[in-house]
Amino acid sequence: MGKAKVTKDREWRIERGVAMRAGFYIFGTHLFAGFVWLLFYLGEHAHK
Repeated sequence: MGKAKVTKDREWRIERGVAMRAGFYIFGTHLFAGFVWLLFYLGEHAHK
């Protein structure tokens, strides 16, 4: 296995990790925003 192959594998693994982390952050942000939206919706429709 050549040095270029090892470097390419390492770069691919790093890129995959960054993409997964970005996906988790995007998913988590949308989940949090949906929760906040739900709180506002329930607060607006609460019987007072």
